[in-house]
Amino acid sequence: MRHILIIGAGKSTGVLVDYLLNKSNEHQLQLTIADKNLQSAQSLSQNHKNATAIELDIFEPEQRKKQISRADIVISMLPARFHIQVAKDCVALHKSMVTASYVSPEMEALDSEVKEKGLVFMNEIGVDPGVDHMSAMKVIDHITNQGGKLLLFESFTGGLVAPEDDNNLWNYKFTWNPRNVVTAGQGGAAKFIQEGKYKYIPYNRLFRRTEFLEVEGYGRFEALANRNSLKYREVYGLEDVLTLYRGTMRRIGFSKAWNMFVQLGMTDDTYVIEGSENMTYRDFVNSFLPYSPTDSVELKMRHELKIDQDDIMWLKLEELDIFNNKKKIGIKDATPAQMLQAILENSWTLQPGEKDMIVMYHKFGYELNGEKKQIDSTMVCLGDGNLQTAMAKTVGLPVGIAALKILNGEITEPGVQIPITAAVYEPILNELEGYGIRFRESETDYLGYNKLSL
Repeated sequence: MRHILIIGAGKSTGVLVDYLLNKSNEHQLQLTIADKNLQSAQSLSQNHKNATAIELDIFEPEQRKKQISRADIVISMLPARFHIQVAKDCVALHKSMVTASYVSPEMEALDSEVKEKGLVFMNEIGVDPGVDHMSAMKVIDHITNQGGKLLLFESFTGGLVAPEDDNNLWNYKFTWNPRNVVTAGQGGAAKFIQEGKYKYIPYNRLFRRTEFLEVEGYGRFEALANRNSLKYREVYGLEDVLTLYRGTMRRIGFSKAWNMFVQLGMTDDTYVIEGSENMTYRDFVNSFLPYSPTDSVELKMRHELKIDQDDIMWLKLEELDIFNNKKKIGIKDATPAQMLQAILENSWTLQPGEKDMIVMYHKFGYELNGEKKQIDSTMVCLGDGNLQTAMAKTVGLPVGIAALKILNGEITEPGVQIPITAAVYEPILNELEGYGIRFRESETDYLGYNKLSL
């Protein structure tokens, strides 16, 4: 039996474990699922004869090294900041490793040693990053291999609620880490390139500069810029491309409404609000509004945001119950972002049976044989309303497929890497299609970059 150590029993690990257990007899696999919470690991092992659940504290070096030493390959499903501890042990103990997270500078620094030992450290093999890399490079390589020249590349991904469960005015529910949603876009201006010109969108303008997209069968979406699109020029070999833009997808109207929180300062994560544990929702809102001995919180809010009582923006705020004077947030020494997140989780948490949805949209503008063309590539993946969420599928399946192919010697190029070579992305994308994760491509005449909103 070959031993796979999976560290972290989070939301997407269930699909990963299911995939590997289904392959375990054919490929002689024995899984060890390790988590600080033993019950979480046990719930994923399903009492399967080829799976063992253990309690593991990754901050205990001897425990960690003991389990890694027993493995043939290690999959880290930990929060991104903890991968490096596992990675250093994997290097020392000569073990290949897979993560779904972005390559950190600390991880990149291990590259020469990983190559020297002939190990494969596959990163960014989830959905975004991951499926986005692989699906984009497949089309980019197809164009360039014919002698075509890329003029434009745009890429968008959204984790959203499925249409049948889209039942609130925001057309949104949390399908992954709520904190990442609340703090999205902070830490510097969004940077991209448009028709050869560098463009920057500061945080205070980010949610008012969107472009619109249409996905056949699923309607219209809006996209707002990710923080730094420029780093993908070199990664994708697009140093000469005229337009490069990556963004996040939401339903139309979400960004304009979210901008209310940004303008009020409720998404700030840099300071603590005194007495936060005793504040009600209404107290929290009022702390961002001017003092008035006569005006209500509602009236001050409408005046501050310049919206009317019958405005859809106001109705969206009321739907969140943020003026409730009885509900307490109950978090000590909380930042505004943490308090807003707590309020939103009461309204935007997926209920049992509700389905999520992953939507991905790539645009490629190119010139070939004197003609300018555009390829649009879209993917929609729906969850099943239970543990097999679309997010878990599009993260867990690529991770599992990549790990098995490394273990089987089908992916052999050593080093700290991401899935952008044909030897990696072709077999993984082909297998993902069998699980309903497939892209639809259409070709039209090239329209150029004509989005006036940006």
